Amino acid sequence: MGGKAAILLVLGFSLIFLVAGSNFNRVASTSVDNMTNYYSETAAYNIAATGANMACNKIFLNEAWSAGFNNVSFGGGTINVTVQVDAFQNTRTVTATGTYNGVSKQIQIILAPTKFSYYTYYSAQEPSNIWWTTGDTVWGPLHIQGNLQVAGSPVFYGRATWRDSLVFYDNGHWERRRIRVGNRWRTVYVWVPGTADPKFYGGYEQGVNVEMPTNAVSNLSDAAHSGGAVFTNHDTVYLTFQGDSLKYKFRSRDNYTSTLLSTFAPNGAIFVDNGVIRLKGTIKGQYTVGASARGNYAQSKGKVFIDDDVVYNTDPRTNPSSTDLFGIVTQNEVLISDNLANATGIKIEASIFSELAGFGAENYDRRVGGGFIDLYGGIQQKVRKAVGTFDNYGIVTGFNKRYRYDERLRHASPPFYPGTGELQIVSWYE
Repeated sequence: MGGKAAILLVLGFSLIFLVAGSNFNRVASTSVDNMTNYYSETAAYNIAATGANMACNKIFLNEAWSAGFNNVSFGGGTINVTVQVDAFQNTRTVTATGTYNGVSKQIQIILAPTKFSYYTYYSAQEPSNIWWTTGDTVWGPLHIQGNLQVAGSPVFYGRATWRDSLVFYDNGHWERRRIRVGNRWRTVYVWVPGTADPKFYGGYEQGVNVEMPTNAVSNLSDAAHSGGAVFTNHDTVYLTFQGDSLKYKFRSRDNYTSTLLSTFAPNGAIFVDNGVIRLKGTIKGQYTVGASARGNYAQSKGKVFIDDDVVYNTDPRTNPSSTDLFGIVTQNEVLISDNLANATGIKIEASIFSELAGFGAENYDRRVGGGFIDLYGGIQQKVRKAVGTFDNYGIVTGFNKRYRYDERLRHASPPFYPGTGELQIVSWYE
């Protein structure tokens, strides 16, 4: 029995080792296959990403490019790229396929024109006597087509860019003082450090150039004439938005006429030709209002006066699914009216564009100070206008600024809002 048992024991261990060896070989073979597949998938993805980048570069250099790439050899595999142009929305859809060792991966990118509503704040010209100062806060992208001028400690939460230089109100200075040394007085000069200390929490970059368009108002006028609403032969038009309705009149003592916005301005463009807009109300839907000026009184027209709060019917800060969007596009100034309704501050939910002038406060240097401009949206202007005056203790007249970015404006914009002439990537699918 002992010999038979030994033989059975040896045969049993041999069988175990044979099974184990077979399993080890299978695991090793599977591991090699998995590694090979992983390498092939990674290589195919990298080839697709390369093709997408190549196509985007071609489009950024020439927006009309749509030829794509066909079986281009790269990295041991091939690149295939197609470009689909949507003429209505002016978008480009880039589909890049990378193939390696029989494995294919695909990346799809959508490019769309950048609108000026992308900026919380944009100014083509910053007058030398207007400064960002303590108490001023900006959320979202900011660009100055010139010098960014700071005094005290303004706060920039979004990315700040400017074309020329960062200029401080006080870089520091020598101050003459009299001190007593023993029984004698002497004159000494003491260096006093500057007080400017801007906070750039979103990063910053100098040397960035973004030109302002000159056809924003005319483009909005064309849109209003072809599918919106146009007011002509009126020096002033009072517009009060009430949800999905609009009330309008032409003199302060007149009664309002009320109309349903969806039928009054189906494409969302509302325009006052050679006149002034007095604006307030609650916006439901997507609309852009604008005004032009011409003739002997061009400086006094093409303006918008904001007479009271302009807010959305559905606040996107509490309801991210809100589709309410509002734009103001004018030839000349957009001004906060000097009236009782705005005496202690104002809320504005909109993106504001001034083609030849800027956004400011009426009588900024004479009105009582202390209130805030709570802007949710953005301002883009040719020449920065003042909204108040300040001293070492804060605002003296007018308003402090609290400009908060509407994150939806990174990819969305009010109807017929002016574009920067450049494309940006709005989606990337893998």
